[in-house]
Amino acid sequence: MTSGNQLIETIKSIILDFQDTPLETGVPRRLRIETLHGKATVCIGVRRSGKSTYMFQVIQRLLEGGVSRQNILYLNCFDDRIHTLQQDNLGLITEAYYSLYPEKKNTETVYCFFDEIQAIPGWERFIDRLMRTEQCEVFLTGSSAKMLSKEIATQMRGRALSWEMFPFSFREFLDYKGIESEGALSTKKRFLVQKAFEAYWETGGFPEVAGLGRNLRIKTHQEYFHTILFRDLVERHDVSHPKAVTDLAHWLVDNTASLYSVNSLTGYLKSLGHKAPKSAVSDYLEWFEDAYVLFTVRIFDPSLARRNANPKKIYCIDHALVTSVSSGMLVNSGHLLENLVFTALRSLYPELYYYKTRTGREVDFIVPMRGLPQMLVQACESLANPQTRKRETAALGEAMAELKLTTGTIVTRSGHERIEVDGGTIEVVPAWRFLLDLPESTG
Repeated sequence: MTSGNQLIETIKSIILDFQDTPLETGVPRRLRIETLHGKATVCIGVRRSGKSTYMFQVIQRLLEGGVSRQNILYLNCFDDRIHTLQQDNLGLITEAYYSLYPEKKNTETVYCFFDEIQAIPGWERFIDRLMRTEQCEVFLTGSSAKMLSKEIATQMRGRALSWEMFPFSFREFLDYKGIESEGALSTKKRFLVQKAFEAYWETGGFPEVAGLGRNLRIKTHQEYFHTILFRDLVERHDVSHPKAVTDLAHWLVDNTASLYSVNSLTGYLKSLGHKAPKSAVSDYLEWFEDAYVLFTVRIFDPSLARRNANPKKIYCIDHALVTSVSSGMLVNSGHLLENLVFTALRSLYPELYYYKTRTGREVDFIVPMRGLPQMLVQACESLANPQTRKRETAALGEAMAELKLTTGTIVTRSGHERIEVDGGTIEVVPAWRFLLDLPESTG
């Protein structure tokens, strides 16, 4: 039997196995992915954020809507049995499927799900061809931001709509816990929500770790981190000095919610004996962001040159991952709160900046919409200390005046109040309330 025939037989058995396997649909996600006929639906995000489970939820809805299980073709592209699939033999997938169901070709819609498609080189042309020549709807998942529409538009000629998936939001975590979060909260319900927030604070949003004890959670988080670094960075980009990448990643996690510059990072790696030039460090930072594990936030400034020249801030995909992976010497709960606020905002708004007032005071987050500043958010664990209170409100008040905004928000671990400042109001809200008040999506 030729290797092509062998591969066809393997793909056939994978398709049939999936059709016989009960679907693990997990907790329904609040992500509203809309499909558009003629375009591939792409779901991207960090590994283990629940993309595959979400696809199973989509499949479940199709089955409930009357689609036959035989009309569903699902392939996990990380399956070792199909590691020989390359650009030139991807057509074997459809060959295998239609050899099982020849009567469906060009007569029935086939729903094709390709999980972690970026594992297969040259996938874009295959998907483009599939959508042009076969009667099918295509769903893809991947853990690379390069799969955002603008990146793949050239290869797929605009035949894709991309959506980002993050680990559980606090609202989704409440769904997982079976706690109702809609509408007005009674005293009892508020107590349950606050208790659940403490659990969310400990475990973070990765679905798999939600029910685990501390030791298993830390072990699982560390496993995620290493897999992301090696599969999504070292292997994907064929990095010749993997130790430089892992040392940099650990430094960044240790310095979550802190400022950095490429020069300082290059100097740090040099001090460890790594010969990584500035250009390599810039690449690494881009790759971390591409894998949805570490994110860079720039200063808010109309000038792109100044945005790039100023120090940048680093955040991680999940505040609890930081706790599990960092050495613990530099990260404090104030940094973790700021990181929690970052991920909540970033999952809704792709563009986030920090703001510096004319007198040099800093506000953690500014959310622009259509280029205009709309929301100012400061994260501060507690305002109990009078100096802290003065510093945080002065920075926010100044920024509000400069940007002509009448409201600003300070997110704390607990406490709720309104502070009047010149020309506006600062809302101080506990983190759990802030997370529930955010929109579910920005549609």
